Amino acid sequence: MSADSTDVPNVLIVEDEMMLRMRAVDIVEDAGFHSVEAVNADEAMSILESRSDISLLFTDIQMPGTMDGLKLAHTVHNRWPDIKIILVSGQVKPSEAERPVDSRFFGKPLGMQQMITELQTMVGHGALKIVARPVIPPEEEVVQTAAAIRSTALIHVAVPIEPPLSAHEAVLSAENDSLRVLLEQAGIDAKVLLAQAGIDAKEREAADKLQKLILGELHHRIKNTLATVSAIASQSFRAAPSIEHGQQAMEGRLAALGRAHDLLMQISWSNASLTHTFSGATEPFESQGARRFHFNGPDIRVTSGAVIALAMTFNELCTNTTKFGALSIPTGRVEIAWTIDDDKQRLHLTWTERGGPPVKPPERRSFGTRMMESLGQQLNGQVQLSYAPTGFVYALDVPLGSLIAAA
Repeated sequence: MSADSTDVPNVLIVEDEMMLRMRAVDIVEDAGFHSVEAVNADEAMSILESRSDISLLFTDIQMPGTMDGLKLAHTVHNRWPDIKIILVSGQVKPSEAERPVDSRFFGKPLGMQQMITELQTMVGHGALKIVARPVIPPEEEVVQTAAAIRSTALIHVAVPIEPPLSAHEAVLSAENDSLRVLLEQAGIDAKVLLAQAGIDAKEREAADKLQKLILGELHHRIKNTLATVSAIASQSFRAAPSIEHGQQAMEGRLAALGRAHDLLMQISWSNASLTHTFSGATEPFESQGARRFHFNGPDIRVTSGAVIALAMTFNELCTNTTKFGALSIPTGRVEIAWTIDDDKQRLHLTWTERGGPPVKPPERRSFGTRMMESLGQQLNGQVQLSYAPTGFVYALDVPLGSLIAAA
């Protein structure tokens, strides 16, 4: 019997990374639930206060805003105790005592099937099945119980007794003791040398703390990158008409992610040039000896998160225009223009395709379309897609505060 759409539970997804949020949406929808999206805890609280049909909160822990995901989870548990909670992170692992009661935690990258099973177990929706316990005759049960007791007894009795050391082993033991003494002396000598070099214990301790901090940040970035790559692979093959198409799409998206990381490495993951972000994303699609992308707008410095989101979105725009749009024929071109409204502190950007074949609206909502629309939500702005016959137009309107790091 099919359930009415109004009976399908709603899951609130809170994730500030665009690709990872889209991945979570796929997991929730594949589990058979409706997804409601938020990019931070503030937006999530606004959603929860305006509706009463959320069954489960699915939130990342590290997020910008007035509270992180762990604080959001406790707030939700206190105000709406019936809402189930799943916490995810690629950096921290809160203990059971630090999490709300009955909540679940999973490290990134997320396993698709594992998360689907967990969602269905927590929310229900016909996922739970009762498995009948086989009936065992009393005499057979006694035999099985006795066998189990004998097996356990054997395990407990079989305690290995160490034989006495042979002459050869005694020599090795003595050599190990000598080696241990030499290592301890080497440690003492190293401390003396460091002291003579002017490196005292406090400086060494500070260096050790700095190294641990750097390794922790590196670990976090690697785990986050692995989660992003996993999401890209899943999205690329999800709706691909063939394995070849999926592979090409995935390679293109991973290459775009790599170019964005190259740009960020050049400036040590600080604020990057908006113009360089656009030119880096479009350069691989530029024709030899011909300039088909035209830029017009003031340069500003944008955050690393905005760089990756913009680069990935522009990769989709470039891929689509070379396959179906203006750049699919030699005479086509793309104009990318942006302005800044100083009074409203907003950035307006338009991607306009000209000189291409007649445009037709797509028959289905593709991954690229979802990514373009998700970027607007990522940056707390709006996205408009126009399929005019003369050329496709993509428009982005976002507050500057979502692009520029706070001073």
